Amino acid sequence: MAGKFARSWALMKASAGVLRSDKSLLLFPLLSGLCSLVVAASFLLPVVLAMIGHHGGDFEGRRFAPVYYVVLFAFYLAQYFVIVFFNTALVGVALARLRGEPAGLADGFALARSRLGSIFGYALIAATVGLFLRALQERLGLIGRFVVGLLGLAWTVATFLVVPVLASEGTGPVDAVKRSAELLKQTWGENVIGNVGLGVVFGLVFFFAAVLAAVLVFGAIATQSIAVIAPVIVLVVIGFMLLGLVQSTLQGIYAAALYRYAEAGEAGGGFDQALLESAFRPKR
Repeated sequence: MAGKFARSWALMKASAGVLRSDKSLLLFPLLSGLCSLVVAASFLLPVVLAMIGHHGGDFEGRRFAPVYYVVLFAFYLAQYFVIVFFNTALVGVALARLRGEPAGLADGFALARSRLGSIFGYALIAATVGLFLRALQERLGLIGRFVVGLLGLAWTVATFLVVPVLASEGTGPVDAVKRSAELLKQTWGENVIGNVGLGVVFGLVFFFAAVLAAVLVFGAIATQSIAVIAPVIVLVVIGFMLLGLVQSTLQGIYAAALYRYAEAGEAGGGFDQALLESAFRPKR
């Protein structure tokens, strides 16, 4: 466990090196988050109207299911499209940087626009899977949540490299899913270290940040001065937003580096070849 954590920490630092070379990469997850909020807000009104139209009946009843699942599917589709679009732009720039090529925001967006058909197709697949897992969870209760957790984990593992495949190879959505699973099977086997490791690292970072934030907020409240409380709360919110942006960006860079190694056997700029090799566990 200690060795896995050490490798993940080293990979995160290497990813941070790429991010330090171009902090504008943070704009991709920022814009993705803002667009996701717009999508969520645009679906709020029809959902509320659908609930009102249900006249307060049994929400679990099948009378509401058709409207509920149609709206939910449309929401999933829109959200996945936004997220995959901006992730494709981010990973495209990261891949170029790892190859030693100059690339910026405009290049990333141009690449993502050229992949609109494949991005929409994959969003359609992801939305269908998400809706299926949601329906399964609602029908099976506690057992359903356990089953959905396992299926969701399997889907996450199988599609871990879909975005880099879309950005680099320009294949269709179905082929991208197959290619992602193929690359992971060839190199990682049963052990996917990096994604979990980065989650653990940022989990610890967020924990200590939450403790610090609590100290600052309670200290500000103790002053009973709105002139102190308001700035502290704003500072805490901005701090957590920045942490979230950094995590999302690092995960995109990390995925790009792993794809480059899995596909070409090269680490790319800022990554140690031996370090990446230790993160892969081929099947025996």
